[in-house]
Amino acid sequence: MRQTWRWFGPQDRVSIEDMLQAGVEGVVSALHHIPTGAVWSPEEIATRQNRIAQKADGSPSGLAWEVVESLPVSEEIKQQKGEWRTHIETYKQSLRNLAEAGIEVICYNFMPVLDWTRTDLTYRLPSGATCMRFDFVDFAAFDLFVLDRPGAKDDFPQEVYEEAKERFARMDDAAKSLLAESIIYGLPGDAEAPSMANVRANLAQYDQISQDQLRSHFIAFLEEVAPVAQTLGLRLCCHPDDPPFGLLGLPRIMSTEADYLSMMEAVDIPANGITLCSGSLGARPDNDLPGMMERLGDRVHFLHFRNVTRESTNIKGSFYEADHLGGQVDMVALMRAALDEENRRKKAGRADWSLPMRPDHGLDILDDQKRKAQPGYPAIGRLKGLAELRGIMLALQHG
Repeated sequence: MRQTWRWFGPQDRVSIEDMLQAGVEGVVSALHHIPTGAVWSPEEIATRQNRIAQKADGSPSGLAWEVVESLPVSEEIKQQKGEWRTHIETYKQSLRNLAEAGIEVICYNFMPVLDWTRTDLTYRLPSGATCMRFDFVDFAAFDLFVLDRPGAKDDFPQEVYEEAKERFARMDDAAKSLLAESIIYGLPGDAEAPSMANVRANLAQYDQISQDQLRSHFIAFLEEVAPVAQTLGLRLCCHPDDPPFGLLGLPRIMSTEADYLSMMEAVDIPANGITLCSGSLGARPDNDLPGMMERLGDRVHFLHFRNVTRESTNIKGSFYEADHLGGQVDMVALMRAALDEENRRKKAGRADWSLPMRPDHGLDILDDQKRKAQPGYPAIGRLKGLAELRGIMLALQHG
């Protein structure tokens, strides 16, 4: 299993040198500065590859850019509006350029508007560590009384509505602002200065797009790009919804095993695959992660190992990000299933038998809390998670 690490580029507060000390084998990155819908040029790709290949002093790092996360899909493609056909063509060209550069694994998502949603980016645990948390009542308070979304009341049980109303009444202006900033952090481009008018406008674009319609748009996208990826020898891997249930009235189509089966059957070629994220999928109690790895493993191209503690048994409920070996995802069973899949591939002679994995997120511990890295991506917390995952992997391989 290939041990990788997500790096956000030169502005990332976790350095190339930090990655080397963590013992990672490859890098997961993306060209976040390029506007969605534009081509990733060979020059921009090479610049990022060269940066990863060097330490700050110019000496070789020994690391390479091995996985793209993410090559973004535009809202125009998701909505099939405006220049969506042009954006599909630019997406194909970006795939060609990445293939030419030798990068084979491309992670992406098909979530409308928000890439991910949390209500607290620095939730403090009893140990003193901090993590990201999704509080369903806080989210309801935002949706109902900060965003004031039309029809929001119909999306929450009456008891949640009443509790959110009481909680919102106790919030001062600073608490309301922090809640909005935390949630809007997952909206590309709005993290610095969240605008409720802008959020409402983005959401309104999906008022007439049902879950079935979004799925048909997704399939249309895959029918165009997956055959190109197949010809180029690339492996596309769709990331699940985060969290894996409906929010803000938006359709969600990648939240369950059934969703993945539908996607795979619609465009049934090896290049059309899965990013199995145990944290995103694990936030939903009816998702069986080890079972999904066993049943869908043939098309899993990328693994995110992350754990969560769910605070209810409801499909829609509160959760927080736990230690990699804490929480309710059976990480040992999931790792066992992933290693079994690797062994099957190796016996079958597959060139892609070694699965890239990364420790997804991590608790902010020790000096992480001073460093203030990208939320969810601390240096020491991820190092701890990777060490724990590495220990499971080596023990299972030994036994």
